Amino acid sequence: MRNLHIAAAQLGPIARAEPRDEVVARMIALLERAAQRRADLVVYPELALTTFFPRWFMADQAEVDAFFETEMPNAATMPLFARARELGIAFSFGFAEKLLEGGRPRRFNTSILVDRSGRIAQRYRKIHLPGHPENEPWRAFQHLEKRYFEPGEEPFGTSDLLGGRFAMAICNDRRWPETYREVALRGAEVLLLGYNTPLHYPLAPEHDHLQAFHNHLCLQSGAYQNGLWVVGVAKAGREEGCDLLGQSCIVAPTGEIVAQASTVGDELVSADCDLDRCAEIRANIFNFALHRRPEMYTALRAG
Repeated sequence: MRNLHIAAAQLGPIARAEPRDEVVARMIALLERAAQRRADLVVYPELALTTFFPRWFMADQAEVDAFFETEMPNAATMPLFARARELGIAFSFGFAEKLLEGGRPRRFNTSILVDRSGRIAQRYRKIHLPGHPENEPWRAFQHLEKRYFEPGEEPFGTSDLLGGRFAMAICNDRRWPETYREVALRGAEVLLLGYNTPLHYPLAPEHDHLQAFHNHLCLQSGAYQNGLWVVGVAKAGREEGCDLLGQSCIVAPTGEIVAQASTVGDELVSADCDLDRCAEIRANIFNFALHRRPEMYTALRAG
C-alpha cells in the first residue's frame, strides 16, 4: 500500500473587502485541523485568497489587479507556507497570478502544489477558461474569466512527491474529459482540483437544479474512467450575493465518493487514499496499453 491521508479544505464565503491575512488565517486553521488527523496533503479551492472577483465588470485595470498576486509566496501567504513546513504537510491552492513576461503583464488563474519543505513543486495555469470577455449587465452576476485571465499555454503536467504522481486542474477543466485522460496518460495518480461554482447558471437556468449532480458526475466519471484519485475542493456559501455550490469531495479511482463536505462554510474532510488502488482500474477495466485504440480516434486527432 502507498497510503496518503489527503484533506480537502473547503472555504466558506470570502467578502470582497476581506483582507488576505484573514483568509490565510482561516486556511491555517484548516491546516491545523488536518495536522490533527495526520494529513500528508491539504488541498484548498480555486482563487482561495480572495472573493471570486470575475463576477464583477471592472473597467479600471488597477481595480482588477488588486486581486492578483505578483509573487508567491508573498507577505500575506508566508505564514501558511511557514506553518505547513513546520507541520511537514504538503498543500495546494489557487490564486490569481500576475507576472511580467517580455516586458508585458500577463494574468492567469493559477494553482500551485507545495511540498513538505515549502518548495513549490508544480504550477498549473487554467486551460479551459469559461465565461465571457465583455460586460453583460443583464446578468445577475457576471463570469468574466475570459476578460481577466489568459488561458494557460502549457499542457497538464505532473509532479512526483509524497511517493505518488500528482496533477492539477481548475474548476471548468473538470467538465472536459480530456483533462482526466491527459493527466492519466502522463501517469498521474491524484488530480487536485479547486473550483468556485455558482448554483445559478444564467444562460441555462433550467440546469440550476443539476449543478450539484453535474459537478459530481464529472469528478466521479473522470476518476473511474482513468483510474485516478480526484480531490475536488470548493469555495462555498453565499459570497457577495452569489450562492456557491460547495460539496467538496474526495473520489476514489472506482468513482466512489469516499469523503464529502456537508456544510457551505469552512470545513475539512479527509480520507486515506491508497495510490495502489489506481491499478484496480488501470490493470483491469481500462488498461490503456491493452485496450485503447488511438489510431481509431480520428476525430480526436483532427480536433
